[in-house]
Amino acid sequence: MQHDLSILRLILEASLVVQLVMALLLLASVASWAVIIQKNRVLNSARSQAEGFEKEFWSGGDLNGLYRRISARESASTGMAGIFEAGFREFSRLRKQEDLQASQVVEGARRAMLVSQMREADRLEQNLAFLATVGSTSPYVGLFGTVWGIMNAFIALGNVQQATLAMVAPGIAEALIATAMGLFAAIPAVIAYNRYADTVTRLESRYDTFMEEFSTILQRHARRAAEA
Repeated sequence: MQHDLSILRLILEASLVVQLVMALLLLASVASWAVIIQKNRVLNSARSQAEGFEKEFWSGGDLNGLYRRISARESASTGMAGIFEAGFREFSRLRKQEDLQASQVVEGARRAMLVSQMREADRLEQNLAFLATVGSTSPYVGLFGTVWGIMNAFIALGNVQQATLAMVAPGIAEALIATAMGLFAAIPAVIAYNRYADTVTRLESRYDTFMEEFSTILQRHARRAAEA
């Protein structure tokens, strides 16, 4: 308990600049943890939805029935289901135009899926740049506070005739707290960014694979309709 009070005292007695650095790092840490929790929920949901939709899509059911079930949902479809909905909607619309060839119909559906996929990628990548920024800049911000605090400690030594360790230790200790807070903010942000970036890349790869497979299926449907 005494150690905690000692750290608290050092923070309260630090110079204004060092206190501002600590406050900034604390704010960055709180904000990054909020993003970490929110992104974890979003990415877990996207991965679960992708797995569920793939099972339903490859179960051999009717695509029209699957499209009707997805379109009937109250909330807007996201992820793989949203890509499927956008592609099948455009495919159904273009197929009614008799002047279009099968390749043009499929290409139109593919463009619609690509737009939906890009929107989904933007949603998944949202706030990842913030985590990267916190992870890369927080140690330097903390180091700035440390340098400023140590500089003030040595300047204070210049005003006394006999310097002792007890005189300089509090100033150095309070300065080093800024470095510790910078690492405290940076390490979780870096770990979360690397993990989430890998998850987003894997999800985008699954979306790309699904688009290719679904485009092949639509191409077969379009050719059968043209030959009929």
